Amino acid sequence: MNHDQPGYGLWMLVILNSAIFLMFAFSFFKPQTGRDWRTFGAFAAFVVALFVEMYGFPLTIYLMSGWLQTKYPSLDLMSHNSGHLWSTLLGEKGDPHFGVLHIASYVFLGLGFYLLSAAWNVLYHAQRAKRLATTGPYARIRHPQYVAFVMILLGFLLQWPTLLTLVMFPILVAMYGRLAVTEEREMRERFGAEFDAYAARTPRFVPALGNRASAA
Repeated sequence: MNHDQPGYGLWMLVILNSAIFLMFAFSFFKPQTGRDWRTFGAFAAFVVALFVEMYGFPLTIYLMSGWLQTKYPSLDLMSHNSGHLWSTLLGEKGDPHFGVLHIASYVFLGLGFYLLSAAWNVLYHAQRAKRLATTGPYARIRHPQYVAFVMILLGFLLQWPTLLTLVMFPILVAMYGRLAVTEEREMRERFGAEFDAYAARTPRFVPALGNRASAA
């Protein structure tokens, strides 16, 4: 892109991309409780903030413009490719869409949405049967849906970092961690010893390796 084809001010793309990703996530997550809506709402705020900077107004580029122009005098700040700041900061050459981090972002996004879908399917049937979800992804970790959301957020950050989303990311991770603890307290009150046994053999967020994972 060049100045005749600006990469920003494309508000229809902001709306379209935000709607696509949010509907995609909504179809997999299907929030029902207040906690579910808080989880999804925080994710939605991150996604909208991301696409506003990706196609609407480049706030991060604007705030860093002085330093960027000094450090990279030939950089076209209005080019869409310049928004791929990791590529610029790491000195990568060529189209950033084919860079290692950009490809890694697609892997995180794909795995995240897959895990979100698989976890919801198990949780939905467990809730209908009024039993504890312990199969599928829940056999490896206790909170696959929260892990899925973090993977998706990380995928977006690898692809298009902004000051706002970089600040939001650790806040959202901490929020999901607190929600997980609250959820476990409620499950322990509801299922008692059954949940204690499940929690003893199943890690909270990171799958165990070796024999423990096989046993789970």
